[in-house]
Formats: sequence, structure tokens, C-alpha cells
Amino acid sequence: MRNGLTILAACTLLLIWLNACRKESIITDEDAVIDISADTIHFDTVFTTAGSVTASFKIYNGNEKRMRLGSIRLMGGTSSFFSMNVDGSPGAEIRNAEIGARDSLYVFVTVRIDPGNDSLPFLVRDSISIGDGRNRKWLQLEAYGQNAKFIRNGVIDSDTRFEKGLPYVILGGLVVRKDRKLTIDKGARLFMHADAPIVIDGTLDVAGTATDPVVFTGDRLDEGYRDLPASWPGIYFRTTSKNNQLKYAIVQHAYQGLVADQASADGSVKLSLEACTIRNIYEGGIIGIRSSIFAVNSLIENCGRNVVLMQGGQYHFTHCTMAAYSNLYVQHKTAVLQIDNWDSTASGLRSFPLEAKFENNIIWAEEGIVDNEVSVSRRGSDPFQVILNHNLFRGKTDPLFSILNGNIRNQDPKFDSINTTKRYFDFRLQKGVSPAIDKGIKSGVLQDLDGFNRDMTPDIGCYEKH
Repeated sequence: MRNGLTILAACTLLLIWLNACRKESIITDEDAVIDISADTIHFDTVFTTAGSVTASFKIYNGNEKRMRLGSIRLMGGTSSFFSMNVDGSPGAEIRNAEIGARDSLYVFVTVRIDPGNDSLPFLVRDSISIGDGRNRKWLQLEAYGQNAKFIRNGVIDSDTRFEKGLPYVILGGLVVRKDRKLTIDKGARLFMHADAPIVIDGTLDVAGTATDPVVFTGDRLDEGYRDLPASWPGIYFRTTSKNNQLKYAIVQHAYQGLVADQASADGSVKLSLEACTIRNIYEGGIIGIRSSIFAVNSLIENCGRNVVLMQGGQYHFTHCTMAAYSNLYVQHKTAVLQIDNWDSTASGLRSFPLEAKFENNIIWAEEGIVDNEVSVSRRGSDPFQVILNHNLFRGKTDPLFSILNGNIRNQDPKFDSINTTKRYFDFRLQKGVSPAIDKGIKSGVLQDLDGFNRDMTPDIGCYEKH
């Protein structure tokens, strides 16, 4: 009986050993079926020498046995613009990589493009060969690269001009010193890294046009990153800054768009905006702190807080559109326009003089958790005047502490096209439908954001319907 049990145990162990050997048996790529998760990896515009985000793909082993790949090879070799890493092993060629039965491994790819003389994007290509046998697979690599002017920890300590042409890539930040001026010509493009605020202690003069605006945006242009808010800090006009003028500027995807801190010491307007677009800002699109801001024909769209004017100051907004719709990146949770004249600190409450005038503006957001899209708060006895004249806004009640004249409340402005799922927003007005058409008053603003002439009965908002 004992001998029978011994024989049975030996047979069982033999079967287990044979089964284990069968599981550990390896097939080569000459006989195996190889699958990959993509046939092409495309990198969008990458600034020369700036590198890119890492992309990846998978190699699948759909076989019942462990598979050994003879080669995973970057065909351009060590001179390629691309580099490869296979499950933690870097190199232009990885040999004999193994994949478990019905398992997979990752291949990571990055691209770095050396500087050249081209001012326009150019295309670089390479490919990766997977396997050595008749079942070899190919994956194509392509990237657009663009030369640029790189500025790291830049300091403007003499009057300087940025020109149209090669884009400017700012790393570590850019500071304009007190009493110095940075002029940015039409068509110039500035791409800021995640650590790169623009700090103005002197003066910023942006001279874009309707057909050739100046663009401020983040430097991550690859898919999944190019439209993220908070991708760079923003533009800050500090206490000594004065006489800043932005015309046809686009400021997008920042943590804070424009911050004007305190009034100009010489009594001039701290920040003048004409035909500017502030969009997709994580926190405040325009923030004024006891400052002075004059804005005309400007669009402030889809910011965590569109316009915040705090601790008093002097503000005039004419023919602007301030609009917010919750989407994948930015949620609408606070009033589109917030105004107050006070500050509360550990030492107590302080109030300040305030003068704010809003004429021919659309102040609108989707119906949601915010009851009133214009929020006005007053404390103390300092001079205080808020005038809303011929605006269209959403609100359950009229704004407090305000002088109201000819406004339209709670009538949908009927924007041309709003698709929050696809994040497509066109804030022009629907012809013959929008209640904002012909409801403005003459204010001396002769053109709209697109550069079209306004007629004798102007439309409310930054666009004139034609």
C-alpha cells in the first residue's frame, strides 16, 4: 500500500513538473503572434531642445506560452531624434525581451529636436521594429519641431522689444524691472513653462492686431496638455508697475490670467485692455486689487473666477463679454463678476474708495449653483459707486449697492455655439435671436473684438453681429 502511495505521489509530482515546464516554455518571435497597441505615435509641436512628454505603447503576447522577442529596435539608432525605453531598459535596441503568456510590456518614447534655422514647424520621423521573424511589427514615430528663442530666468533691465517670428519660450520666469518697458509686437508668441510667471514692475505694451494677435500660453503643446488650465502662473502687474497697455492679446491656460496690484503711483491707468481674450484660467481671469483697470471689447471666458475687483479701486468695462460654462477643466462655482471695497485682516476690517462702471457688457453663465452672476459687497463709509448701464446679466436679484439703468436680466444671450462636452465656445451672437442685438448705447467704441465696425445701435458684448 505504501509503495502504491509512493508511486502515486511520484506521478503527481511528475505531472506538476511537466505542467510547470509547459508554462515556462518559450516561443520566439519568429513563431509567435505579436500585437501592438498602436501603429503610429504622433508628437505635436515640440520646441527645439525643450524635449517633450513621454508617450508609450504596449506589445502584447496573446500566446499561451512565454514569448521572447529577438529585437525591439529604434531604426534611427543613437542618432535618432527619438529615444526609447523598454520596461525600464533604455537603448536604441533591446534584444531578447521576454513577455509572459497573455501578458504585455510597455515601450516608452520621447523626442528631442536639435535647433535649426527653420522658423516654421518641421516634421521628423523614425520607426521602431518589433521582432525578427515573419511576424515582425512596425510602429511609426513622427513629431513636429519648431525652433524658438529661449529665455531662462529673464530680466528686462533696459527697454526691450519682442518681435514676430520665432516664438519665445520662457523658462523660470520673466521680470520687467521698475521704470523699464517691454514692448511686444503684433504676431509675437510667448510660451511659458510651468515655473514661468511674467512679472511687471515697469511697463508692458502689447501691440497685437485683429489678424495678428499676441499670444501668451503654456509651452506644453502635446495632446492632453495643450489646453490644461494652470499650465503656467500668469501675468502679474506689481505695485510699481504703471501704464500697461494690452491690445489684441490672448492670455490662456494660466493659473491666474492678469493680476493688477495697487494703483499706479503717477495716477495713470494701471492696466488698459483693448480687444483682449482671457480664457481657460484656473483661478482669476482678471484680478484687480485696489487698482485701476479699463477694458474695452474684451472676452473673459471660462475662468474659475472671471473678473474679481477687490479692495476698491477704479474700473471701467465697456463692451466686454464675461461668460462661464462648467466643463472638463474649469467648474463654474462663483459669480462671474465680483466687486468689493474692503479687506479683512487680523488687525481688523479696512475699507477703500471704489468707482466701477460697466456699460454694454454681457455677464453670463450657465444656470447652476450661483444665483447672481454680479456680486457687489460694500463695507465702511468710503466713497462707493458701482454703475451698471445697459448690460445683460443673469441674477435672481439685482446687484446690491449699485446704480442700474437699462439692463437686461435673465434673458439668455443666445451665443452662437456652446458645447461644453467638446469644449467648443463661440460667444458671438445669433443673428435675429439674441436679445443683446441693438440693445447697447453709444459709448465711443467704434469696432468690436473681430475688428468689425459697430453700427448706430450697437450690440451688447464684445461682438457686433453682422
